[in-house]
Amino acid sequence: MDVIANFPTLDISEFWPEQNSGNNLLYHEIIGKRHIEKPHKHDFFLFMLFEQGSGIHTIDFLDHQVTGGQLHLLFPEQIHKWELGEETHAHQLMISRSIFETLANSLRFSLILYQNYPVINLSTEAYGKIRYEFQRIRSELAKPAIIWEIINARIRLIALMVSEEAETLFNNQTVYQTKPVLFKYRSLIDMHYKKEKLVGFYADQLSISANYLNMLCKKHFHVSATALIHERLILEAKRILLTTERPIKAIAFDLGFYDVAYFSKFFKNQTRITPRAFREQL
Repeated sequence: MDVIANFPTLDISEFWPEQNSGNNLLYHEIIGKRHIEKPHKHDFFLFMLFEQGSGIHTIDFLDHQVTGGQLHLLFPEQIHKWELGEETHAHQLMISRSIFETLANSLRFSLILYQNYPVINLSTEAYGKIRYEFQRIRSELAKPAIIWEIINARIRLIALMVSEEAETLFNNQTVYQTKPVLFKYRSLIDMHYKKEKLVGFYADQLSISANYLNMLCKKHFHVSATALIHERLILEAKRILLTTERPIKAIAFDLGFYDVAYFSKFFKNQTRITPRAFREQL
């Protein structure tokens, strides 16, 4: 019998319901030490602006060092936890899926890039401008009658300024500039990994040979093309194991494995631990 960890997806309505925002957008200030022992995920988008801080913010099982002048982006379904130091002072904007869908195009780059590089170190000028917009949104939310057009415009402005700051970071990922086919490959994996686990499918979609795609991945990512598919499968398996009570057999089926024993073997080969043990340790 599985020992099941229950880490539910947190809904935006669970946070500070006294704010008159119709569960569309919430502002929250973090001052002092904070600790999330067990990872969880949200059903909303999060902008988190660090005025100052220290510690670790773990997003999708990768640790990010926290310092002042950073903006952290967290998308729905991403797993996160943190250990923030006593000097932490941060501002959060929790944005519902419905509002986020209207501003997503203001994040000028592919959302995959922001998810892969969720921490952006801001210039002093950009930090000041973005912090000003956070404060103005806070003031708007405190009004008896909220004018959502103003708030939405300010959120889009934040997204555009974040994109401007992210441009240098993303441009430094020169592999995607010199070999855009690799960016397309990762995008296709994100769309089809549950059903399509063979490199040949993706190579056909990209109009190149499987051998050439594998050669590109080994040259630029130092792993095989198949390894990238497996990496995405493992990430999703970890997310589901940590945030649902679903039986491992059902998780395996959702991820396209029709034999739970094979799924468990695959998971252990990739992580050196079984799915059950992974779930029990957290």
